Amino acid sequence: MGHEIEDIEGGEVAAERLAKGVPLRDALAVADPRAWLALDAGVREVDWYRYRPGHLPGPRWEHAAPLPADPASLDEPRLALALCHRDGRMRERALRRAAAHPGLLPLVVIRAADWAEPVRGRARGLLGPLLDADTAVALAPLILLVGRRERGAAAVGLLEEVLRTVPRERLAPLLGHADRTVRRFSHRLAIEAALLSPAELARTAAHDEDAVVQTLCGEAALGAAAANGQGPDGHSPDEDVLALLLGARSPRVRAIGVTALRRAGRPDRAEGFLADRSALVRACARYVVRQHGTDPLPWYRRRCTEADDPALPPGAAIGLAECGERADAALLWPLLAHPSPGVRARAVAGLRTLDVTDVPRLLPLLDDPAPGVVREATEALLPSARSLDEERLAAGLAADRPRHVRVASFRLLEACGGLVRLRAAVALLEDPDDRLRSWAGQSVQGWHPTG
Repeated sequence: MGHEIEDIEGGEVAAERLAKGVPLRDALAVADPRAWLALDAGVREVDWYRYRPGHLPGPRWEHAAPLPADPASLDEPRLALALCHRDGRMRERALRRAAAHPGLLPLVVIRAADWAEPVRGRARGLLGPLLDADTAVALAPLILLVGRRERGAAAVGLLEEVLRTVPRERLAPLLGHADRTVRRFSHRLAIEAALLSPAELARTAAHDEDAVVQTLCGEAALGAAAANGQGPDGHSPDEDVLALLLGARSPRVRAIGVTALRRAGRPDRAEGFLADRSALVRACARYVVRQHGTDPLPWYRRRCTEADDPALPPGAAIGLAECGERADAALLWPLLAHPSPGVRARAVAGLRTLDVTDVPRLLPLLDDPAPGVVREATEALLPSARSLDEERLAAGLAADRPRHVRVASFRLLEACGGLVRLRAAVALLEDPDDRLRSWAGQSVQGWHPTG
């Protein structure tokens, strides 16, 4: 909400400059789609009702001349104001002059989603002929932003129609655009038109930060590779494509690559992902291994038996719990002393997954130096919070204890309810950590005798 207010205020400032004849490029950031939307909103946000129709109101506008009923004589800055005018008739008349001013094309885009049908119709009629390869690429971010509005689909349709015909190099700025909506839109078009190779799609899936683009390009990369007949059987994805997907940081992309190993007939490679840090990837790896007739459970048991192996991956511990049985908890308990914090944390999470809790064995983990281990131990102990030693937990609230220990102690004491919760919250009202103090204050305020 705060950003919206700032945008409108920025739009009012831009409108004030335009009213004084300042050129568009000096009045607002013309390359920023939101600046145009802010201008449109800012012009109408001004207190118009006190003033005669056509006049620009308010003390900031005292040096501005009134807008004439017929905008034919307006220069570009004031024509921009007319295109944002509260009166739909003014906006519609201003559109008749807009085609002669390429710099105002962003406002034509906005008017193409106008709530007034005559304005909307005229703007769309103008926009179609004015959109070419250059203007479509330049205006795509604004068109897609306006496209979220109720009447914005028409402009998006025009944009699609133009961009489907542009060569790949013209689409490149949109494929690498900072706005994820633009990247999603342009990649869909590029995939439909087969403009990107499987390797290019796989690289995008592996490196893009947006989950939608990752999934879109990852799946398209495999589909394109298979369609090209690459791979040992003519249907398996190319090895380079698989390598890019399997090495991606994103769990979604790795999962796509791992799942593709089934079709590629490579369960041996899937086995290497049974202990992946992502639950999704581990599940996909187990699926591939099982599809080729191998039970992954013995692999997990074998790895977790090696409790003294410093290279034991944390995913092996939680993976065992995900497909094992309660008896497998016997393999997880020794891992609570493993030198790797990740293994210790995943072992506790695995015990919780198997619904196995031994309070005396888990309680010492509340003092573990690794926050992740303490977090998992706290989750495991929460159902037993009322049975824990209040004094021992209260000692964990001391200001000289690590923050993650204080947080864990407070969570458990708060779960006890009643006066135990109140005393713990009061003890933290002077805590050096801002968030903990705030949390404690809220707990005190929300406390009641039966809490």
